[in-house]
Amino acid sequence: MLGDVVDQAVTHGITNFVRMHQFLHLVFEVAAFAVAFAYYQWLRARHGDAIGDPDRLSITIAAAAGALLGSRLLGALEQPQLLEWNIGALFTAFGNRTIVGGLLGGLFAVELIKKFIGVRTSSGDLFTFPLILGMVIGRIGCLLGGLEDNTYGIATDLPWGIDLGDGVRRHPTNLYEILWLGLIWGLLVGVERRFNLANGARFKLFMVLYLVFRLAVDTIKPQPDVLLGLSSIQWACVIGLAYYYKVLLFPKRSLIHA
Repeated sequence: MLGDVVDQAVTHGITNFVRMHQFLHLVFEVAAFAVAFAYYQWLRARHGDAIGDPDRLSITIAAAAGALLGSRLLGALEQPQLLEWNIGALFTAFGNRTIVGGLLGGLFAVELIKKFIGVRTSSGDLFTFPLILGMVIGRIGCLLGGLEDNTYGIATDLPWGIDLGDGVRRHPTNLYEILWLGLIWGLLVGVERRFNLANGARFKLFMVLYLVFRLAVDTIKPQPDVLLGLSSIQWACVIGLAYYYKVLLFPKRSLIHA
């Protein structure tokens, strides 16, 4: 009898713990979108926009739709073992989301809509700092989400390893990412003060720096390898970096205004 009571209490406590983590993750995820969009609107009102309202609206809608689709698609590929041909497994697989997929999906959709509406100027610079801010807030939510969020690192003996509730000290990969995003922000500000960047250079530099980081940090995440020792997210990073090969090979020519 006593054992049953203890088991029920433990189960109830674990359930409440998981629900609290899920709630905190949701709160920070919503806050990330809200704060990032408000900051974007403020930047656009303060600094202006070379792209008119109708075209900017089309680009923003395309970016959001592409980010949603890309995030879900790459999130599903992140766990290929769930991609079985039944409704339950597919629903679970496509319930996963990933920032890399969102960024690349948004990029693809924006480039597609720009060709359709005839916009030739770069549109990403205005999104860059709001994106970074939203990602930082979102990653705080991922950290608070614990093991349920599935963005944690592998076990480590390093002194800054954190226990997410299962008694295992792990790499705080979300903290690594928050710190890296802060460094990217500072680097972008410093570079723009020193150099006259070309239109679109801010966003390109952000994408390259973030994709390089994810290619590296995902080596210490417990994700399944799909090919040549790399996970699906890492391969997406490789594809994204290949798209920006000019930034990697000819940074001065690609980023600095002549």
